[in-house]
Amino acid sequence: MTVLLQNEIAAQLKGRDFLTLNDYSKEELEYLIDLAIELKRGQKAGEAFQPLKGKTLGMIFEKSSTRTRVSFEVGIYQLGGQPLFLSKNDLQLGRGEPITDTAKVLSRYLDGIMIRTFGHKRVIELARSATIPVINGLTDLSHPCQALADYQTIKEQKGQLQGLKVAYIGDGNNMLHSLLMGAAKLGIDFAAATPEGYDADPEVVRVSMEQAAKSGAKVELVRDPKEAVRDADVIYTDVWASMGFEEEQQEREKAFANYQVNEELAKLAKPDYLFMHCLPAHRGEEVSEGVIDGPNSIIYDQAENRLHAQKAVMAAIMS
Repeated sequence: MTVLLQNEIAAQLKGRDFLTLNDYSKEELEYLIDLAIELKRGQKAGEAFQPLKGKTLGMIFEKSSTRTRVSFEVGIYQLGGQPLFLSKNDLQLGRGEPITDTAKVLSRYLDGIMIRTFGHKRVIELARSATIPVINGLTDLSHPCQALADYQTIKEQKGQLQGLKVAYIGDGNNMLHSLLMGAAKLGIDFAAATPEGYDADPEVVRVSMEQAAKSGAKVELVRDPKEAVRDADVIYTDVWASMGFEEEQQEREKAFANYQVNEELAKLAKPDYLFMHCLPAHRGEEVSEGVIDGPNSIIYDQAENRLHAQKAVMAAIMS
């Protein structure tokens, strides 16, 4: 693992922000995935690896979370560092202080910042003003830590990434955006089925299409879930109403009625397909119990890998 942190790509990553997967090259993403796998192996073997000893990660939560908070706190601790949880009520941000001032002050105290918030522009502004690495723990536009862990999980399960097809069914949200960005960079075929009115962000699609043309990935954006899932190696879905859109729940239930991932739909994928969900899940809505709790489901493996993927990001950019 020490060797992995001393190669040419590792040198490129030191001090970088981690805001979207599109900010990283194919080689850099592959490096982070391989580092995450190595860190996981080392932890399972009981090996101590603490490149961030004496360093502190400030964790700003303007949106609550289970997996993000626990995985980052445990991850920085295992790397030898110290987590500092900062809710919106703990900071002057909640009382109107400009995010630029917060970024400059925190940069004097901390070695890295993770933020989980709403608008993506907020993360960009924080990163521009900070002089330490900033990690996007989630915005309305992008969820890069989850997608990185997802592709790590797929590689562990399938032994490869190139040559696979990932099918996403549901809302054109931050998960679709990040999975699409990652697939386009890594050369993974990607198909997404979304209802009319719930499409992916046009700019994300445009940039991802350009990247896919370079990597050789085939990208399909369709309406019919059956078309997207056909011959897929991975089926992925998310809740129909993400955090911040709860008031649209009933409206969305009508729009997404034909977009449930269930046993009938899954029959169109390859027999050894993997089912993935970033969690939390609403069983009986976006996914049937038979699929999410069935033999093809790897939701807990991907949840665990949030820890290892984020450790890889922190070790790479903060060490």
